[in-house]
Formats: sequence, C-alpha cells, structure tokens
Amino acid sequence: RNNLSLETDIGVFEIHEAFAGQILSNLTAMNSQKFADEKFGGKKVGDVDMDKLNTKGGSLAVGHPFGATGSRLVTTASRRLQDENQRFALIAACADGGAGHACILERYDN
Repeated sequence: RNNLSLETDIGVFEIHEAFAGQILSNLTAMNSQKFADEKFGGKKVGDVDMDKLNTKGGSLAVGHPFGATGSRLVTTASRRLQDENQRFALIAACADGGAGHACILERYDN
C-alpha cells in the first residue's frame, strides 16, 4: 500500500513485546511462506533485521507503561530516526483481546 520494503526501506523497528514468545512468533510468521500462502495470498511480509529491532530495549527491558505504551514507542522510534539517520520507522503493538495496531513514521530533514 505504501510501496515500502521491510528489508530495504524501514531503518527502525519498534515493536511492543508484551511477552517474548509473542514477538518471536510474529517475526516467524511474517517471514513464513506457508503463513503468507494461507493468510496473504502468497505475499510474505518479510524478514525483520534483528539489528534494527528495539535497539534501545523493548517493552520487556525498558518497561510497559500502562496506558502509555504507544507514546513510548513513538518517542523511542522518533529519537532513533534522528540518532541513526534513518528515514522510516515501523511501530507495532498488540492490545488486549488480540487487537493490535501499527504505523510508519517518516523523518523529515530539519
């Protein structure tokens, strides 16, 4: 929809991990051809470069501020975009009952 590649365009990943197993299973599914065939008509989401994922520590390491997880993710991703001179960040979080959300941030030059 946005013509961005997970592997080449996204320089920062901030993904809320409520539980370690949750993020690991999501990452596996995103790069699974079998899952893509069953759920996405054959198009894999892609492989997340672990060197770009939660490099300042994710929710398990730095905290999961109840009611403010989204703010923490946006703040961390925004700061990383500046510090790491990247253009796009992908942010994702799970929510109660199987819901979730994601967004892409774009850094503009000052």
